[in-house]
Amino acid sequence: MKEMKELNDITQEFEPLYFPQSALVFYLKEGNNPDGYVEHFDMDDTGMLLNAHRLTVREATALTKALRITDNKVDCLQSSGILGSHILHIDPLKGKAVWFTKSMQRQLCFTENLDLPNGKAHVPHMLWMADRKSLTVFALTTNRRPAKNTPLYYAPFFNVYEDGKVCMGSVDVRIMKTATLEEFTKAWEDYFFNSYFSHLMTGHNPIKGNCVSLWKNLVSTGEKFPLDVLKKSNITLKDLIK
Repeated sequence: MKEMKELNDITQEFEPLYFPQSALVFYLKEGNNPDGYVEHFDMDDTGMLLNAHRLTVREATALTKALRITDNKVDCLQSSGILGSHILHIDPLKGKAVWFTKSMQRQLCFTENLDLPNGKAHVPHMLWMADRKSLTVFALTTNRRPAKNTPLYYAPFFNVYEDGKVCMGSVDVRIMKTATLEEFTKAWEDYFFNSYFSHLMTGHNPIKGNCVSLWKNLVSTGEKFPLDVLKKSNITLKDLIK
């Protein structure tokens, strides 16, 4: 009689099995009316739907946990309150947000080679786009909320490439994955304006005229930012959020 071969237990290599426990049915009114409700059903071992009832808060909470994405690359960017009107776009899967700010005075710092005094100056209306590791900025000529086809202008600052990307240099950018949307946008604005502006990028002059002279005048006089010096780019908001 031949010797029986040793059997190996390979059950641990199987994928976990999932069994249907419940079902959701979404009801909407006819037409363009968005009103509706969700009905929850339990399931028996045969897949029969039982115990129909409106989705409860407890069940909705459990559903939220089940659907929560746990990929380490995902940033939720949850708002801590009512979403501000300055927020234009949020992409939680990419951890990206787009927002705009109105013209205001900001503290600016420059490296010694620019021979510019540090101080407060008016900056133009700005459009911002960022994820946790990179920042893109453009200028706007109006304080109105931008639309998809709103033309964007080059940000009139040093350290900004022609495509709007900001060279952060040696700045140690640290934004937590758990940062709220408000913390996220404030952190990037602080990083941008609290870093030292040092040079124009790859020969790109973002304004009509001399950038050094512009900021020297604005810091020393406190005048409003002259929008007529801005140069129009070929990029729109639609291009940034596609």
